[in-house]
Amino acid sequence: MAARSPSVVLCECFARDGLQHEPAFVPTATKRTLVERFAALGFARVEATSYSNPKVVPQFADASELLRTLSRAPSVFYKATCANVIAVERALADLDAGHGANEISLLVSATESHTQKNLNRTRAGQWRNIAAMADAAKGRFRMIGTVSVAFGCPFEGKVDPGSVVADVDRFRELGVEHVALGDTTGMATPAAVKAMFSKIKGVPIAHFHDTRGTGLVNYVAAYEAGVRHFDSSFGGVGGHPAKVQYGGGFTGNVCTEDLVNLFESMGIATGIDLDGLLAASELCEQALGRELHGRVTRSGLNPLI
Repeated sequence: MAARSPSVVLCECFARDGLQHEPAFVPTATKRTLVERFAALGFARVEATSYSNPKVVPQFADASELLRTLSRAPSVFYKATCANVIAVERALADLDAGHGANEISLLVSATESHTQKNLNRTRAGQWRNIAAMADAAKGRFRMIGTVSVAFGCPFEGKVDPGSVVADVDRFRELGVEHVALGDTTGMATPAAVKAMFSKIKGVPIAHFHDTRGTGLVNYVAAYEAGVRHFDSSFGGVGGHPAKVQYGGGFTGNVCTEDLVNLFESMGIATGIDLDGLLAASELCEQALGRELHGRVTRSGLNPLI
């Protein structure tokens, strides 16, 4: 089935958000094969790696090596996650060497407690960090902001939507137009999603986890609210880093193959090569050596597409 011109932009997160949850190191060559496959399938955005501290997230100790050897597809944004100015400087060094990422991410948590647990600093301190990172980037990357636990916090419970909107506005003041709202441990409901995104300016991105089986319905709600950028991960893998535990139980992303199947069934063109979709899902399972969470990997795509 040939891919149609997309009406949504999907970001494949397996190689970064997915693998950060894996305690066993995935070989660099395997990561490179996966990232190249994702781009070939038609994903306009691919999370490639993270400039994380290898002592905290050892999975990405090979960030520069991966980017150096990666074959690039035209018009694809390859994202590298950056936690601080040092990470941005590493990204700039790779860019100067001719093999850097063309997109970096800047992360804030919507609550103090999650900020302390996930980033080991206060929200005020993290915003100072983000401002310094944006300044250090010197406009050489497309910057992607993320507001984690935007729909509910595992430590504090309810999150003030006004605070989330203020965070998005603050990103925009720093020149960050693309901002993802993260439902980090799967607390969002369709009503809350529609209400939140109706208040968001710029280019909103939905980044939802399927912790409680609500990921797909929340993505439909986001689409109905006007969102056209969505993050997902093959097999639903991902969540918090393996060495940073919170949320309890399954915290994985929405399954890419299930999301593509749903959107295409609804007549929403994803731009993804459906003939290669399930083979890529199986490749991800082979990379991790286990069966993952994708439903259509087992059942096949909707025959009515």
